[in-house]
Amino acid sequence: MAAPKRGRSASAQSKPGRALALILIAMVALTGGMFLSGHTTPRLGIDLAGGTSITLEAKADQGSAINKANMDTAVDIMNRRVNGLGVSEAEVQTQGDRNIIVNIPKGTNSKEARDQVGTTAKLYFRPVLAQEATGGAAATSPSPSASGSSTASPSPSASKSGTGEKATSSSSPSATATSQGRAVSDALKADSTPSASASASSAASPSAAASSAPSAADAKLQAAYAALDCSKKAQRTTAGDGAKPSETTLGCGEISGVWYKYVLGPAAVDGTEVKKAQAVFDTQTAAGWQVTMTFTGKGAKKFADITGQLAKNTQPQNEFGIVLDGEVVSSPYVSSSITGGNAQISGSFTQEEAQNLANMLSYGALPLSFQEQSVTTVTAALGGDQLHAGLLAGAIGLLLVVIYLVAYYRGLSVVAMASLLASGILTYVIMSLLGPTIGFALNLPAVCGAIVAIGITADSFIVYFERIRDEIREGRSLRPAVERAWPRARRTILVSDFVSFLAAAVLFVVTVGKVQGFAFTLGLTTVLDVVVVFFFTKPLMTLLARRKFFASGHKWSGLDPKSLGAQPPLRRTRRPAPVETKEA
Repeated sequence: MAAPKRGRSASAQSKPGRALALILIAMVALTGGMFLSGHTTPRLGIDLAGGTSITLEAKADQGSAINKANMDTAVDIMNRRVNGLGVSEAEVQTQGDRNIIVNIPKGTNSKEARDQVGTTAKLYFRPVLAQEATGGAAATSPSPSASGSSTASPSPSASKSGTGEKATSSSSPSATATSQGRAVSDALKADSTPSASASASSAASPSAAASSAPSAADAKLQAAYAALDCSKKAQRTTAGDGAKPSETTLGCGEISGVWYKYVLGPAAVDGTEVKKAQAVFDTQTAAGWQVTMTFTGKGAKKFADITGQLAKNTQPQNEFGIVLDGEVVSSPYVSSSITGGNAQISGSFTQEEAQNLANMLSYGALPLSFQEQSVTTVTAALGGDQLHAGLLAGAIGLLLVVIYLVAYYRGLSVVAMASLLASGILTYVIMSLLGPTIGFALNLPAVCGAIVAIGITADSFIVYFERIRDEIREGRSLRPAVERAWPRARRTILVSDFVSFLAAAVLFVVTVGKVQGFAFTLGLTTVLDVVVVFFFTKPLMTLLARRKFFASGHKWSGLDPKSLGAQPPLRRTRRPAPVETKEA
């Protein structure tokens, strides 16, 4: 009977080329995917590529308490606002109990992002009672149109920077104080009876206006409207301050580069009742870019009621103002009641204008108001210096590791450096692919994590090499030493890498911001270390053990039995057969 073969890994020892071929095919496939995608370099974070950092402080002036729930809600809404601009690496996080930090990377319109992220008041739909161009501009007021989702009517611009003119323009009141006061008085009368025709109120005689003396609040509003000049930033930023949703107020809005002032009725629909808003391009009716809105059940009923009332009036009292932070971002007119919970705002939009308005409608309501505390701009030059310093530190660390490996392990350093090269290629390619895939960006802490990973990867090689040397010291030749050392080294490597990965995972979960970049990179490189050791280092070591330079224990191979103090091999000797002694 033939004796069974000894050795637990004969198949792995005889076919190491399969594992090497597998990891090399994976490297080639990933590298090819990187070049095909066009993203041949990792995305850089704000601290390396440059960008803008905004610090916002919460203010408890909207009746809401500054607590963790409200702060988390504000962070979520701001994060969606910034992502609505197409930013995938922007960071929105809390700092302390009252501050929120918004980091916007290079390549984003930082001014637009500041306007949207820092716009923190609630969003309301208010009926327009009166409007007028200010600053000596023409008295025509182009307005977009709002319609139900079943129809699409092309009409002028709907955003603050709209350029179209209304098809049937109307004249606003003249600039005299008397006519302005009459306009506000008539508007307030129309507000008290929404179904009344605007033309009837505009035709009221001065004596009729005088016969119904306005109240003190109305007189104050008339005076404020007459004095308001929205072309002046100081005045338009304070227009409507302190007004409650249930009160009539003033507002400013920009259309075609001209600032208009508005008298706005009580809020009819709250911004929180907009379920969804998005910018769409209508190719069927040549209406171009439109903004579609979907309301909640409660909001749909309110919107149907207010549009039904406005449709009975003439311009401008058939318009509703979309008011965000006291500014009228759009004032579309209504031609019929809009039911069903779906509506469209159509006009001569550009894509950017439609997306901006959709973002404001979708993410307009915050539970708290915020005041901008500081804005810090990180230039690309500063980020480049930091990246250069980080790469230099990594190169110095790698050079020191290579010098140590060559000095101590000599020929074995070839295996270690080849494994480090394979690990580096995989890390670089995967980071480049993760940028467009999940929005991963390489920031300075992530570079530090990659530098730390050099030591972790080198430690795995050292554990394996020392196990092989221990086997040689016990008198075994190289080929069996490589196979006998692997199970013991494998356990140590797995335990060490598991501890490192667990620490990285915990750090990633419990931290925010840039520290997560360090944790993510550390976890990624730890996983790649296991892959490289199992599929590259071990098979390569098995192949080299068959070469005479290493198998013979050359003094420059790092495996010289004499320099390692190897014991002579243990040999079994036959015991002599016992000799039977004869009794005398």
